[in-house]
Amino acid sequence: MIGRIETCLRRIRRALSRSEWLATLLRLPRSGAPSTAPGLVMIQIDGLAHTQLKRALQHGNMPFLNRLLQREHYTLHRQYAGVPATTAACQGELFYGVKGVVPAFSFRDSASGRIVRMIEPATAAGVERELEEKGGEPLLKGGSSYANNYTGGASEPHFCPSSLGWGPALRAANPLVMLFLILSNAYSFLRTAVLLVVELVLAVVDFVRGLIEGHDLIKELKFVPTRVAISILLRELVTIGAKIDVARGVPIIHLNLLGYDEQAHRRGPASLFAHWTLKGIDDAIARIWRASHRSVHRHYDVWVYSDHGQQQVQSYHKLHGRSIGDAVSTVFAELGLTAGPLPAHSLHGVQTQRVRQLGGKKIQHLFPVQSLMPGQASSDPVEVAAQGPVGLVYCKAGLAPAERDAVARALVASAGVPLVLAPAASGVVTAWTDSGTFTLPQQAADVLGADHPCLEEAAADLVALCHHRDAGAFVLCGWRNGVTALSFPIENGAHGGAGPEETNAFALVPTDAPLPVTGRDYLRASDLRNAALHFLGRAGHETAKNQKHMDERSAGMRVAARDTLRIMTYNVHSCIGMDGKLSPERIARVIARCAPDIVALQELDVGRARTEGMDQAHIIARCLEMDFHFHPAMHIEEERYGDAILTHLPLRLIKTGALPGLPDKPSLEPRGILWVEVELGGTTIQVMNTHLGLLARERIAQTEALLGPEWLGHPACSGPVVLCGDFNALPSSPVCRRLRDRLNDAQIELEHHRPRATFSGRFPTARIDHVFVDSSLSVTDIELPDSELVRVASDHLPLIVECRIPD
Repeated sequence: MIGRIETCLRRIRRALSRSEWLATLLRLPRSGAPSTAPGLVMIQIDGLAHTQLKRALQHGNMPFLNRLLQREHYTLHRQYAGVPATTAACQGELFYGVKGVVPAFSFRDSASGRIVRMIEPATAAGVERELEEKGGEPLLKGGSSYANNYTGGASEPHFCPSSLGWGPALRAANPLVMLFLILSNAYSFLRTAVLLVVELVLAVVDFVRGLIEGHDLIKELKFVPTRVAISILLRELVTIGAKIDVARGVPIIHLNLLGYDEQAHRRGPASLFAHWTLKGIDDAIARIWRASHRSVHRHYDVWVYSDHGQQQVQSYHKLHGRSIGDAVSTVFAELGLTAGPLPAHSLHGVQTQRVRQLGGKKIQHLFPVQSLMPGQASSDPVEVAAQGPVGLVYCKAGLAPAERDAVARALVASAGVPLVLAPAASGVVTAWTDSGTFTLPQQAADVLGADHPCLEEAAADLVALCHHRDAGAFVLCGWRNGVTALSFPIENGAHGGAGPEETNAFALVPTDAPLPVTGRDYLRASDLRNAALHFLGRAGHETAKNQKHMDERSAGMRVAARDTLRIMTYNVHSCIGMDGKLSPERIARVIARCAPDIVALQELDVGRARTEGMDQAHIIARCLEMDFHFHPAMHIEEERYGDAILTHLPLRLIKTGALPGLPDKPSLEPRGILWVEVELGGTTIQVMNTHLGLLARERIAQTEALLGPEWLGHPACSGPVVLCGDFNALPSSPVCRRLRDRLNDAQIELEHHRPRATFSGRFPTARIDHVFVDSSLSVTDIELPDSELVRVASDHLPLIVECRIPD
């Protein structure tokens, strides 16, 4: 009854859903896949380092992400961003599997001969064409892409450099539909207006705080509209779009939330302003996550990750009183290698340029931004493209080895560049610092520091960067080990180089996400890509092989010598969830996230018409790669219904049988019991699983049979004994009191544990699922997962008991 009510409420909520209505009014296509098909939402928090995320979690700035870790079985992984540590490079690796497709955010394109930036539509589109030629299957094929550097092969890109503004379906929408969109999301747009006022106040405060440093109030106020457009308006539009796509059942959705990166560049990665932005990002993720878990079209997972971190930096211009372009010009002029100054170089970053992704000339007038660099090819003998802590120096004429060495030493000594790199032989780079000359990757520890968390991979990436066809003659690095980090534009936070913070990204994914085994203690974007392809059922041979290896290794670790045993009992409601979806795979995910050794399941269907003829026990066991025994308490022709025990431990069936019913009520559902023996660490454990009747008289008769010589009183039932299942009886009932004469109630046995109810799943008020253990097993832990997945998968909560087995 409770399940029917919840299903009805879900249908009403869907009927009133703004996203469902908008998808209908916009005539957007809906998924034709089964409702249990996997779907994936990938949310990128641009520029948020692993350390800054942990700080935000500790200070309560991201409560929803904290909830994912505490209640929803998510795991936080450290992720190496790669070098260059930029969105363009990371997304190239994630979307297409190609590392280091560009040498930096800004570089001279060898084909056109001009300085380009990855924010430019033509440049981003050109790089993506290269990725399509070099890379594998586009990750976002058939999906949607929001505010990303590339479309990723998405059929519906929005707010990307190569696809400015909304996608075609929304741009061509009826004005009345757009009015409905605005009115139905009035809270989001009102919030944007309010936050615009807040940003104005913050700008004034920022100016007052920086008055001594000579901040310009007018200039600061001029940047406010663009920051609001990126940090708030774009975030809200992307969130609305992602929710509509979830309502339609789009298979994969990738969105990039830019607000933190924008504020971190301006005010520093650890600044209160930047961390204040994380609150809005956290709220947006929460809304998307809730919409994903209500979808009727797919089983969505939501993965959150960052493309890179940010390094706290000082401005090169403020420190040396000139731009890096002027410094390079002076070095070449003093060495007699050029005549005249280099072209003027922008002293500002391009973060506010991203407001152009909103699209349209009206947007550009509403949110004015600085001009981009000139687009013509230059005839100057030397050019500099510098963005963040990375600068690339291009020479029209080649340099002799002695000249190259002289320029590099002068750049370090007189220009104050912390690290200068230049390609040498194949796979080798020469590095100049104020401590001397070194060779990479052999002497990486001397340059990057022996304590760099990803030393070998960072050194290899730097070598690849220097040998990139568009990298130029010299690579100037604002960071190296042991010196204050510099950025060539005027900013307080920067990324793009090999610094520990800028390469220190994160991935927050469900515990059972199919991450490949790498032998590293961190991930790369390519690992996320492989996991995403595997999750969506698009994995290649290598990915599938890696996943199989991971499953085998994980199982091996569980079987390794241990003295504890995790037992789960779970009534799965014929694998029909509270949302009305039939999904044994979802039940398997609930079990996998709890990582039990032994699983006792009740209410399984095998070959029944009401559940599409599925063999639910076999499907769940196959998903978990466990052995199992199924016992049908009810068997009518080809249809069976009953209980199962699954385990990855050595398993032997002892016996199965029926439990007595009431002679005067032959229509009652038959009940049974399943008895197996498992082995762990040389100890054999007797495990029984049952599901008792609904009437009190019936349960008492069945309990007496359980305690009799056929089952718990059987001579073979010795040593550690576990009896579990759905007893349909409260702890104070005669059934439970009688069973406690022979065994201990695990929830009562655990000291300082307050027993918790298991039924119903959404509002648990009755403790009717039990695990009873004999005195040889000491209970060490009790778990009752109550994540959103658990609450929707069945009308019962699983009960997990951890016991210590005798020596």
